[in-house]
Amino acid sequence: MSLGDDHGYRGDTGGRGDDDFGGTGQTRTRLPGTADTDAYGAPRRRPRGSRSLIAVVGVIVLLIAAIAFANRGGDDSDSPAGAKPGGADPTAATGVKPVKGKSGGIPTGYARDEQGAQSAAANYAVALGSDGMYDKSLRDPIVNTVYAPSVADARRDDLDQVYSDEKFLTGIGLQPDGTAPSGMLFVSRFNPLGTKVESFSRETARVSVWYSALFGMAGESSKTPVSQSWYTNTFQLTWTDGDWKVIDYTQKDGPVPVGRDQRASDAEEMADAVEQFGGFTYAR
Repeated sequence: MSLGDDHGYRGDTGGRGDDDFGGTGQTRTRLPGTADTDAYGAPRRRPRGSRSLIAVVGVIVLLIAAIAFANRGGDDSDSPAGAKPGGADPTAATGVKPVKGKSGGIPTGYARDEQGAQSAAANYAVALGSDGMYDKSLRDPIVNTVYAPSVADARRDDLDQVYSDEKFLTGIGLQPDGTAPSGMLFVSRFNPLGTKVESFSRETARVSVWYSALFGMAGESSKTPVSQSWYTNTFQLTWTDGDWKVIDYTQKDGPVPVGRDQRASDAEEMADAVEQFGGFTYAR
């Protein structure tokens, strides 16, 4: 399924660390008796000062070693937060505000760096994969926001042709005007799993977005029930008018994970979930 040209879509959450719990897991109960005997009457040994000192020194050494290990990555202020040369970028939140504002509900105003380009690509993938692309009054603002001005007009014309194709619309369960039949809920939602910078400069960037897609019609008599699929889109971005904008993109299937043996939700449960759970602003 494509964001614009292939049949299907047509255009279109760092982990929390666990708390550490200390203790040996044993409880010792002091029974009545003299201060220097245990429950069985045997004298209790006084703790040796030297052993206590050695234990304290050992803990301090281990703590210093742990701190050194955690910080051994160095300080490269010119690289994206947490980035490692030759490896995948971290997916944990960096604490850097991803955008400065919104345009038509789409986050805009990205930083002119690799992190900003990744955030832009992820958010633009969500916008182009939304059900708003099937409504002319919503599609035009999406195209104007996501695409660079140099290509927006041509892209808008192409998309208008696609989304006005009655055969295409009825094939995915919509009515000829692009609306869902009575009692049905049309679902089209892209959910980014991660991003990767393929190339980057101050003027252009190529960013791949791996995402899962929910697409279909939720309803008791639906012939195209909501299903999940996986894709990777690679966006060609350009820096224009103080923001990252899309010039072009390519799409490929996968990577696709192995599905688990889980019961599929019924149409009502799926429709309720889509209506109750909103989308995210994606950022690195």
